[in-house]
Amino acid sequence: LKKDILNKFPQNVSITLEGTPQVTGFMEVTVNGKLVHSKKNGDGYVNTKEKLEKIFAAIEASLSC
Repeated sequence: LKKDILNKFPQNVSITLEGTPQVTGFMEVTVNGKLVHSKKNGDGYVNTKEKLEKIFAAIEASLSC
């Protein structure tokens, strides 16, 4: 996911990764404080084009502000 985001947005994007010890990971994506994808809340892995495009759209909207 990090690679996909940085390929699409090579500038003005910062990615922070935080491990979740003893858990398979929550995989939450937050853009400017807004949660846009959460495995923990039922969105699952980012394993479809639609899920990736949803994240890209949130980043694009944030950058255009």
